[in-house]
Amino acid sequence: MPLSSLSRRQALALAPVLALGRPPAAAARESASPPGIAAYLEAATPTALLVMRDGKMLASHGDPTRKVSAASVRKSLLGALYGIAVTEGRIRLDATLAELGIDDVAPTLTAGEKRATVADLLAARSGVYHVAAYETAAQKRTRPERGSHPPGSFWFYNNWDFNALGTIYRQQTGEDIFESFARRIARPVGMRDFSARDGRYVADARSRHPAYVFSLSARDMLRFGEMALAGGAWQGRQVVPRGWLAESLTARSRTARGDLGYGYLWWVLDPATFGPGAGFAAGYGGQFIAAVPRHGLVVAQTAARPPAGGHATRRFVRLLKEAVAA
Repeated sequence: MPLSSLSRRQALALAPVLALGRPPAAAARESASPPGIAAYLEAATPTALLVMRDGKMLASHGDPTRKVSAASVRKSLLGALYGIAVTEGRIRLDATLAELGIDDVAPTLTAGEKRATVADLLAARSGVYHVAAYETAAQKRTRPERGSHPPGSFWFYNNWDFNALGTIYRQQTGEDIFESFARRIARPVGMRDFSARDGRYVADARSRHPAYVFSLSARDMLRFGEMALAGGAWQGRQVVPRGWLAESLTARSRTARGDLGYGYLWWVLDPATFGPGAGFAAGYGGQFIAAVPRHGLVVAQTAARPPAGGHATRRFVRLLKEAVAA
């Protein structure tokens, strides 16, 4: 059948095969794409989607080399750098904001807020509800009142925590986040598109702590996911400490998003469905990196714009469920 006669849904179903450059029959013999992927692509409209299981590509859709803003995926990337810095003794998990000299513009932090530790920030449980850079409308709308929860007692997806972690990393290591990521992670795992120039800081006059925003390609995001799947290792080299990723992908909080948990800067998938140590990095509009060790599954997705109707995360988790059930 000529491609010109295919419906949109049929073309989307064939897109993974065509992108891999193999005849449909050969691709089907090697591995089957996750069920429902054609409907998913039509609804999610990603710029690129890559699905890999046990080192074999199941699906490749769109342009995996195109860089887009990874939005909140940045947090899991910084989390990997924290694993290295903590293991090397440059950052202590029990260090408090007071010890580290971390404050903010008026209204400045209270003594109680300064009792929050690095570990509290990594788990989004600081109890500091100061205005933050790069907040979404939902974060602004749902931010708790200052002083409403003591450090460590309450989970809130809080850009203040995430941005202050960037400040702490730069202060305690003396390294720029993007240069550090390029040298310590991107180059060791063979990312092909990222350079330190693909990072930028986004400031807000209402806070001292800028956001740190990465632009990434889907194939580089997949490489990061493969490294996470392997417990932080790449081709025999331990890039990120194995124990750190296990800690990061252990839920420390239940969230308001169904059965999702939150660890250290990673969303944690339900172990009853996905097995232990499964989780994903997520960014606004449909940026994702998922690793599901029990099933040898890695998925990376970029999106230039949010899908119509929203629900990008819910839809993505449903795709993962279909993939592990296949």
